[in-house]
Amino acid sequence: MSTKPPNDDMSAEAPAEEKMRKRPRPGERRLQILQVLAEMLQNPRGERVTTAALAAKIDVSEAALYRHFASKAQMFEGLIAFIEQTVFGLINQINQKEESGLAQTRGILQMLLVFAEKNPGMTRVLLGDALLQEDDRLQDRISQVLDRVEASLRQSLRIGQSQSGAPGNASQDDVAIRAALLMSFVLGRWHRFARSGFKKLPTEASEISLHILLAE
Repeated sequence: MSTKPPNDDMSAEAPAEEKMRKRPRPGERRLQILQVLAEMLQNPRGERVTTAALAAKIDVSEAALYRHFASKAQMFEGLIAFIEQTVFGLINQINQKEESGLAQTRGILQMLLVFAEKNPGMTRVLLGDALLQEDDRLQDRISQVLDRVEASLRQSLRIGQSQSGAPGNASQDDVAIRAALLMSFVLGRWHRFARSGFKKLPTEASEISLHILLAE
């Protein structure tokens, strides 16, 4: 990169062009805020993210943040909406690809572990850790997402049982118990990942673990 000062003819024009080039398009700043918030949540110490720290990280004023989000809670709602859209989009893809209920269940579990591993900040949101001291409705919102995930596991397990010829009435309680057990496994892996400062990966030996959990 050249360190020479601009010539006189360009000195007045260049800053204006640079300012225009850096000005975010509509919606870009909102997305940038959510991306930086997710990045800041990756702090292994799990410190609470303040709007002042977030604004400083993006190099804007706190007032600028509130032009895009009415509140900090709304920023977290944006992250939760992203998680929900992404996770259930992937679940739908898995279910469309796999006819076997067992394969669907395995795919969903593996996807949940990989998603957390690739998105440490989002993992803290899924666990509710990042939502402590925030608006109470955020905890309810993420609980609803996790309940939907567990319902997806139940559905895949039911398909698996119907394909194996298991009796319907006797297996309903079993399906609910197994789905809850599998969800507990995922949550445990997420907690272990967060507690380790994101060093102990959720996918570590996951194939062996899933083989044991899904054994008939």
